[in-house]
Amino acid sequence: MMQNINWYPGHMKKTRELIQQNLKLVDAVIEVLDARIPVSSKNPIIDELVRGKPRIIAFNKSDLADEKAVDAWIDHFREQAIPAIAINANSGAGVPGLLKLLEDIQEKRNQDRLRHKPLRLMIVGVPNVGKSSLINRLTGRKSAQIGNRPGVTRGKQWLTMENGMQLLDTPGILWPKFEDQTTGRNLAFCGAIKDEILDVANLALELIDALSANYGDLLMARYKIEGLGETPLETMEAIAQKRGFILPGKRIDYERTGRTILDEFRRGLIGKITLEHLV
Repeated sequence: MMQNINWYPGHMKKTRELIQQNLKLVDAVIEVLDARIPVSSKNPIIDELVRGKPRIIAFNKSDLADEKAVDAWIDHFREQAIPAIAINANSGAGVPGLLKLLEDIQEKRNQDRLRHKPLRLMIVGVPNVGKSSLINRLTGRKSAQIGNRPGVTRGKQWLTMENGMQLLDTPGILWPKFEDQTTGRNLAFCGAIKDEILDVANLALELIDALSANYGDLLMARYKIEGLGETPLETMEAIAQKRGFILPGKRIDYERTGRTILDEFRRGLIGKITLEHLV
């Protein structure tokens, strides 16, 4: 089993304080979730901090997720009167719909004002959820540092969107402790926690176990294996054999196999997958 994950760097504490301070300056919040893990990427600290502010949920990386599952989650939030939309910040899919939701909020705020003011927004979300890519889409320029590794975006900056709205970027914020280890595991699967602090082979075993229940057919198709093993380890070894990840002495290269499975899951090469479904 994967070791317990408790990760709360000092800059995360500062980010919480930064969000608290700057919430007073913004009119609305865009909360970016990973469409593959809508529960695990929904930071309970953010829920607490943004209470009372108009909020839009943006399901990013929806191109990597199970479409039916994403639609169900969008309906779930809309039933709670929280606007939600599926987007792909890299390609721009869904972003016009997000802009329309923001314009609706701005229009409502300016209804009784003689002088119309541009909406001031904050984008929040866990590390590596795609906030910087979304910011670049909304501003039409490369405004924030982008990387596929958590923690690339630093500090805070006010940016002007193409439609004149003002946007405050914040670093990704994780919470002090994962009470539910499934949350930590799912975040690790999707790259929100640095691989350097994890046992990659064991993490991949956990991912195989998680995928076997609903997406076993995708695993078999991607790795050209005839069936799933009786255990995740057997499946992992079959994948290693198919890919030729064998060390001298005919030993399985678990590290290389694990990194390959995690990388291909994160890039959507195994298929469109959502790990958390509404019951």
